[in-house]
Amino acid sequence: MPLEKKNLLDAVKEAKEKSGQKKFNQTVDLILDIKEIDMKAPEGKITEIIELPHATAKPNKICIIASGETALKARRASADNVIERADLDALAGKKKDLRKIATDYDVFISEASLMPVVGRTLGPVLGPRGKMPIPIPPNADVAALIAKHRKTIVVRMRNQPIIQTTIGTQNQSDEELVDNIQAVLRVLEGKLKRGLKNIEMVFIKTSMGTPVKIKP
Repeated sequence: MPLEKKNLLDAVKEAKEKSGQKKFNQTVDLILDIKEIDMKAPEGKITEIIELPHATAKPNKICIIASGETALKARRASADNVIERADLDALAGKKKDLRKIATDYDVFISEASLMPVVGRTLGPVLGPRGKMPIPIPPNADVAALIAKHRKTIVVRMRNQPIIQTTIGTQNQSDEELVDNIQAVLRVLEGKLKRGLKNIEMVFIKTSMGTPVKIKP
């Protein structure tokens, strides 16, 4: 289902107009109706981390799990939280604290060497939320990783042939939102069996507004 940029812009503008007057900055969601796909096959289970061209007005909060030099670099790069090995050990079994951490942060990034401990300690609360940590490769640029994941979203399809994901916020420009929509579609084109032909309908909506169908 090829989508013209003009039609994307028109739909974004209409969705904003139908959002209603609210006292907060509403999120903008992209909704995709998928067709001709076997939900029981691997193709029916999509989980993709996508870096958007434009960060939303609510950039991801990043929690880094690391030690030594990597932890120091993460703090210098203004990670929202840095959890070291001793902190992990202290959290073991503290369900309330673990749930709070899982709720407070959007993206978790961990040193590869700590992943087994992370799996035991944080895995039970992060796994169900789809927030299992992304491993930090050896000698990775931690600051660049944090900057990248401030702008990432997770696109999932599970159980139902529908994808719904936040691609921005209402106060972003129409052009920025369209760029973000196109970034999602480019990734899905390579993941769906028939590319964009597997997409039957596309909608855009604000969190409190009505869905607007995007014309092909």
